[in-house]
Amino acid sequence: MQARNLNLAVGAFVLLGILALLFMALQVSNLSTGSSGSTYELKASFDNIGGLKPRAAVRSAGVLVGRVRQIQFDDQQYQALVILDMDARYQFPKDTSAKILTSGLLGDNYIGLEPGGDLEMLKAADRIRMTQSAVVLENLISQFLYNKATEPSSPPSGGARK
Repeated sequence: MQARNLNLAVGAFVLLGILALLFMALQVSNLSTGSSGSTYELKASFDNIGGLKPRAAVRSAGVLVGRVRQIQFDDQQYQALVILDMDARYQFPKDTSAKILTSGLLGDNYIGLEPGGDLEMLKAADRIRMTQSAVVLENLISQFLYNKATEPSSPPSGGARK
């Protein structure tokens, strides 16, 4: 009888551990089912989205105010069209700007919103006009190397004068 109780206790402990790991994995991957209530849709176009993915955070002043719902390619403007699900509690002025940022040096990409000063607010299905694309580390490195390669070499110093 005592061995049976010990086996049940160990089994319950292992089950709780597995559930805790599952919960943490869902929180880290942004796939948790908890929703914050009603949302409204905004759209933004970017020349380069870098590593932005659906379900990425949309933040303003560091606060989570929405999520990326969908990313499409706009074959008319040849840009990435990002559709955002914004929490209905948060309203933003019409002249709000959006930029793709990175958490830390090599972290996940997210969209940062900077509110403007317009008195009129964005409504559902509106488009954010002012956007800034992602900074891609590989592009920065290649531009630096290209600039170094095309720089004229300086003459050696310390030569004889006539």
